[in-house]
Order: sequence, then C-alpha cells, then structure tokens
Amino acid sequence: MEDENSEVVDLWGNRVFTRKGKRGRPSFERTQENANKVSMLLAMGWSNSRIARCIIDPRTGKHISEPTLKRYFRSELQERDFARDRLIARQLEVAATAAFEQGNVGAMRFFDKLVDKNDMMLAEGRMGRPDQDEPKPKERIGKKESAARAAEEADAQLMAELEREASGGQRH
Repeated sequence: MEDENSEVVDLWGNRVFTRKGKRGRPSFERTQENANKVSMLLAMGWSNSRIARCIIDPRTGKHISEPTLKRYFRSELQERDFARDRLIARQLEVAATAAFEQGNVGAMRFFDKLVDKNDMMLAEGRMGRPDQDEPKPKERIGKKESAARAAEEADAQLMAELEREASGGQRH
C-alpha cells in the first residue's frame, strides 16, 4: 500500500491520479509540462490530431481529443505560425548562455552553427528563394469553364469552315 505523499507514475513518467467515490471520466487537467510539449510539437510542424494523440491525461491514461486540445491549449495553438521562431530563439539563448557565461566550448561551436544557419536564412530572404523562380503551374479550370472554352473553339472552327466554303463557292 502506498502512502499519500508518494507519486504514482506510468511507464513514460507521467503522473497517474486515482479518484475515489466519483463517477464518470474526470475532466482533463492542464499542466505546464503538457503546455510545453504542445508548444514544442507545434514548432516541429505537427498537426492538431497528431499532437492530441501524444498528450496523455495522467488521471485516465488516455490521449486527449482534438476538441480538448483546442479547449485547454488555445493560447499555444494560436502561436502556431511563429512557434518555430520561438524554438530557435530559445536554442540561441541557451547556447549563448552556456558558451559565454559558462565557457562551454561545445556550446560555442553549436552557437556558431546556429549563427551561420541564421545568416544563411537571412541571405536567402534577401535574394529570394530559388524555388520561387520556377514557373507557376498552369491555371486549373473547372468542367464548366473547360466546356465553355471548347464550345468557343468549336464555333470559331465552324465559322472558319463556313467562310472557306462561302469564298470557295463564289470562285466557281
């Protein structure tokens, strides 16, 4: 039997809560650990459904649904567009602290790589990306527009044929 102060964890290290005397599935409890996980996965470009399958409610041991993800992590989901930039900024911050304040040589090398990568990205932004120079794909048209264009071409060919016959008949 466990005492009240010990914490029960599952295979992945998530806390497991037990409820006594209450019916039904307990409501989801948002934790800062889960909020950080959602922010990290958004920075990696994951979809909402994929993220929801990775967030486990420790009290039930089941993953959360997309509506639950949207309800409890709305502020993180709104930052989807710049989550990657925030992740890179945090990497720079941690690497700079380790490199310059702690004198870690490995962190100095890593910081230099991050700076080079950032400079390359800025240069690409100024010059324009090479994939933007490719020709744009042809305009896709629907069935009705395609049929209308085909009808116009058929009319033009018919009129040209009638004019040839009419001018050919006058010459004889």
